[in-house]
Amino acid sequence: MSLSQFNVAISRLRVGGFVPYSSVDCPGELAAVVFLQGCSWACDYCQNPHLRSFRKSSEVSWEQVLTALQERRGLLDMVIFSGGEPLAQIGLEEAMTQVRAMGFKVGLHSAGSSPRRLRAVLPICDWVGLDIKAMTSDYAALTHRANSGQQAWECLDHLLAAGIPYEIRTTWHPQLMPVATLMRLAEELRTRGVRCFRLQAMRGRACLRAELDDWPPAHLDAAVQASLAAMFDEFSWRGGE
Repeated sequence: MSLSQFNVAISRLRVGGFVPYSSVDCPGELAAVVFLQGCSWACDYCQNPHLRSFRKSSEVSWEQVLTALQERRGLLDMVIFSGGEPLAQIGLEEAMTQVRAMGFKVGLHSAGSSPRRLRAVLPICDWVGLDIKAMTSDYAALTHRANSGQQAWECLDHLLAAGIPYEIRTTWHPQLMPVATLMRLAEELRTRGVRCFRLQAMRGRACLRAELDDWPPAHLDAAVQASLAAMFDEFSWRGGE
């Protein structure tokens, strides 16, 4: 890519928000989080609907982000690109390259909407948090997009083949996914080679599907937690109780 092409790609990057310091977005790393605008999926429990639009004016410019990062060199370990869906953004690869050149590790939060774009940025990433929302056949009912399941599970295969640190996350509520289906999902992840699985409770708070806000907190039986923990080298339940 020429310098002019690089600059054009960066100029099209749309930043929807910036958190200059986080100790919870990547295990063991102090990070800044860049929220990129735009996502083509419409997940029922999405709590960032303001980031779904690709047309919304950016709240923060990329130049402002770079200035803030420059001031935090030596204080932060990593810069994480989140969203929205970062893989939907033209300019993601170029932004990651700039961040790495500043001496930061590069992280990515993704729902896996584009296997091709994930493969392009994996060589730049030091860590990836990938959402696997459901079994392949159940994805469209949740995301309201055809082929989303195939895309996400293909992204999982690319991530595991890359051999970089990661965590696979599933957002769960018993009214969205029965426990029996959750166990089938976990078994499929284990069979694919997943070693780190984080199960997180759906939180009824400003969800895209408003009626989910009234659902009671998700409860996961201790015996089920133990069964899941036995399937993976690393497992955690981030409960809603």
